[in-house]
Amino acid sequence: MKYLAVLGRQPEISFAELAAVFSRVNRFKPGLATFSADVVPDIARLGGSLKLAEELNVDPLEYLQNLPEGKITLGVSDYSEHASPRKSQGEALKLKKILTRHGRSVRVVENKTAALSTATSLHNGLSGAKPNKVELILVDKTWWKVIGVQDIDAYSRRDQARPARDAKVGMLPPKLAQILINLCGPLPAGARVLDPFCGTGVVLQEAILMGYKAYGTDLEQRMIDYTKKNLDWLIKDGDNSVYSLSQGDATNFKWEQPIDAVACEGFLGQPMSQPPVEIKLKAEKQRCGAIVVGFLKNLAEQIKPNTPVVIAVPAWLRPDGKYSRLEILDEIERLGYNQLNKSREGLLYYREDQVVARDIIILRKK
Repeated sequence: MKYLAVLGRQPEISFAELAAVFSRVNRFKPGLATFSADVVPDIARLGGSLKLAEELNVDPLEYLQNLPEGKITLGVSDYSEHASPRKSQGEALKLKKILTRHGRSVRVVENKTAALSTATSLHNGLSGAKPNKVELILVDKTWWKVIGVQDIDAYSRRDQARPARDAKVGMLPPKLAQILINLCGPLPAGARVLDPFCGTGVVLQEAILMGYKAYGTDLEQRMIDYTKKNLDWLIKDGDNSVYSLSQGDATNFKWEQPIDAVACEGFLGQPMSQPPVEIKLKAEKQRCGAIVVGFLKNLAEQIKPNTPVVIAVPAWLRPDGKYSRLEILDEIERLGYNQLNKSREGLLYYREDQVVARDIIILRKK
C-alpha cells in the first residue's frame, strides 16, 4: 500500500526516520514523503511525522458518499505548490454542497492555513479513528485520506507528567527519542534496546511503548533512581520485567547480553545560553569527544556485527549562525563501526537559536 507522510519541523530527520523503517521512501514535495508498507503504519510510533495518509483509489466525492450514515466532519488540507486557505476551504465547501444535495449533513473545518495544523486536525477528531470524521489531503491533482495525526497532547503528557524530571541534565523530547530508536532500523518485537546514558529514562520509556525491552545504565545513581520512578509510573501495574537498570560508567561498563540495538543521547556538555568563545568550545569538544569515543570503544567489544548504534552528540552554535560538530568520525571508523550518514547534513536537531544542538550519528558495528 502507498502512503503519504507530512514531515515534521526538521524534515530531513523525519525523512531519515521513515527511510530507516519502511521500504521505497521517496521525496514527494517539500515537507512530504511517500512510502510503501505491508501493514498499516502506526503514527504513534513515528516521532518525525505529523500526519499519515493513504492514497484514495476513488474520487473524493465518491468516497465521502459511501461513508456510514450520520453527520460528516470534513477538513481539506492542500499541500500543492500554489495552495491557499481560500482554495482549501473552497474544495471542502464544494464537496459539502454536493453531499448536502444528497441529504448528508456535513460540517466543514475552517481553514486558517492551506493545510490544517496538527492541533486543528487532532482536536477536530480528523485522525482516521472515526469513519465520518475525515481529513482529505490534496497534492496537485492527487487525493489522500488521513489515517493518523500525531497526538501532540500524548507527547506532552509523557514529557511533562513524568514524576522525576531534571532540567539540568537536559530534556530529551519523546519525539526525538522515538526517532533515535527508529533510526536503528526495523527491530523484531521484544528486541532489547540499550541506552547507556539513560538520564531520566525518556529513550527507555519510548522503547517500552514501542514494544521493545529497555536496558538502561547511567553514570549517576540519582539518574537510575529517576528512571526507575518514571518507568514504574509508565507501566503502573504492568510487567516490570520489560526493563532493567544499572549504575555504571559507559566508558568501561560491562553490559548484560543481549543487546539488539543502542539508541541514546550522549553527554552534551555544559548548558549554554550563548555561543561559547573559542577556548571554551575547544575544551567542551575535547571533553565530550573523549566520552563519546571512550563509550564507543567499550561498546564495540561487547556487541555483535551489524548491531545498530544511534547516538546524539553535541554541536555548538557559532556567531555566524552555523553549528560546530565533534570531529571524531575517523576515530569512530577505526573503532570498528560503519557510519551510515557520513555527511550528517540535515540530521542536526535543534530549536531556533538553541546553542547546544543534537547531532545524530547512525552507526553499524562492522
